[in-house]
Amino acid sequence: MDGTGDNGIGDAPPASPEAGGSRTGRNLPAAIGVGAVLAALVIGSVYTVKPLFLVVVMVVVGVGVHELVKAFGSRQIRVPLVLLLAGLAAMLAGAYYGGPVSLVGSFAVTVLVLLGVRTFQGADGFVRDATASVFVAVYPALLAGFVALLLRPDDGAGRVVTFVAITVASDIGGYVAGVLFGRHKMSPIISPKKTWEGFAGSALACVVVGAWLVSWLLGGALWQGAILGAVMVVCATIGDLIESIIKRDLGIKDLGTLLPGHGGAMDRLDSLLFALVPCWLLLSFFVH
Repeated sequence: MDGTGDNGIGDAPPASPEAGGSRTGRNLPAAIGVGAVLAALVIGSVYTVKPLFLVVVMVVVGVGVHELVKAFGSRQIRVPLVLLLAGLAAMLAGAYYGGPVSLVGSFAVTVLVLLGVRTFQGADGFVRDATASVFVAVYPALLAGFVALLLRPDDGAGRVVTFVAITVASDIGGYVAGVLFGRHKMSPIISPKKTWEGFAGSALACVVVGAWLVSWLLGGALWQGAILGAVMVVCATIGDLIESIIKRDLGIKDLGTLLPGHGGAMDRLDSLLFALVPCWLLLSFFVH
């Protein structure tokens, strides 16, 4: 569902499509099907029982944490999965029930536990393992906590739907523009499939959808929604590039294969996570 995956925003079309795929190499029917299921889960849970939506988030992000832990393990970097999953649950619950202070507190306790437990496992590789563990505690666990902050207000369902819809618009706009007009590569070394034309398509779609939904669902001004969309598409692109460079550094193509047509959970979460913080901040200022 994110807008800037290697098969999403700004993909430059390869020479020929594969069977069952699209010009960008993505299995488009599978991608659409998975995207529809995820959208149904989001909307169905966020408008019925809010905590149920957090359970969905915890499961998806938890899979992403597992993918990162497994990827680090392939390079002999030890990261404690169980402790990180417990920290993720604490951060989501803390953010929803206690707000930003509880989110920060849960994160701090998670880091203290991670470092404390690693201390008793010997000095060899301590800095390497501890750094990777704290990294995963931040990305994705801490960043995911901001979706709980989005959900807290009375209009939290509308805020979450606005956030998700803008990222979907980024995906669609980037895909269409990348296929039709993609020629100039954005970052050939880090993510060779992305093009500036695809980014422009994503930006246009995000600005339009942001302006519409902030006005319609949240009672804000059109210009506020346009700013939200513009900021989110930039942050989402940066988030995707960060995940791409992580995979290149670890020497792997994808972090997982959980979602047909989408890759692993982190391949879909990368840009969502990075856009969460500015979305929460801007909506906190714009909508009351």
